Amino acid sequence: MSDSITKMTDKPKSKLSTPSASRGTNTIAVASGKGGVGKTWFSITLSHALAKAGKKVLLFDGDLGLANIDVQLGLMPKRDLNDVIRGRLGLDKVIQPYPEGGFDIIAGRSGQAALSALPSQRLSLLRDQLLDVAHNYDVVILDLGAGVDRTVRMLSATAVRTLLVTTDEPTSLTDAYAFIKLGSTAGMSKNVGIVINQATSESEGEKTYKTLLKACENFLRLKPPMVGMVRHDKKVKESIRHQSPILTRSPNADAAEDVEKIAKIVIKDLANKAKQAASA
Repeated sequence: MSDSITKMTDKPKSKLSTPSASRGTNTIAVASGKGGVGKTWFSITLSHALAKAGKKVLLFDGDLGLANIDVQLGLMPKRDLNDVIRGRLGLDKVIQPYPEGGFDIIAGRSGQAALSALPSQRLSLLRDQLLDVAHNYDVVILDLGAGVDRTVRMLSATAVRTLLVTTDEPTSLTDAYAFIKLGSTAGMSKNVGIVINQATSESEGEKTYKTLLKACENFLRLKPPMVGMVRHDKKVKESIRHQSPILTRSPNADAAEDVEKIAKIVIKDLANKAKQAASA
């Protein structure tokens, strides 16, 4: 499988530049090589789990143009990221509370293709506002778009950790490898951690991770760690269908418990990063 991953992604390297940015010491990016792996569901559930653990959390819908956090939660925000992009409001003015989950949200705007191709100056301004807003929270979760386009690279560069969500599907693994490979060119890969989603069992989840790890070790000389895995759970689809967080609807579900374990790891990771930054 690792050979097939690299064959499908072994294209001439293109130079990917990521504008330099200060990192938010409390910011976690959630990314994926392709869509349909449960990235947004994971971002929502992780935000909820962190809030349940007593953290003040902001969930930022950074999937510009294909935003759907509000859809999954059944929200109809009066203000969203489009108001910021157009210069009508500051980012702090479009934050809205989500009482059911105990965290705040900055909603995106679905169907706005132009937002995914923002001029660099506007994107830099958005990033700077995001870093300013982050000071008011314990944790900021960035739900990024699929792939490694310019927007994803810049927003990922503001995070101290990028959680790359993948499944055992060959196309998902191939695209996850491509994300890491392209990200290494842009200097992003050293902060990437792997989350295996929809694992049929713990052993299968480990197998999926080792497949990706082998390809990264053999061809990229990288060893991205596995942060955790989320078991396949029919309760996930039920919660999405009912537009209700799984930690509210089915808090004892396997997938809910798995994300809560990952939240504990994230909290510990952020604490360590903060200590390192303070001693630097």
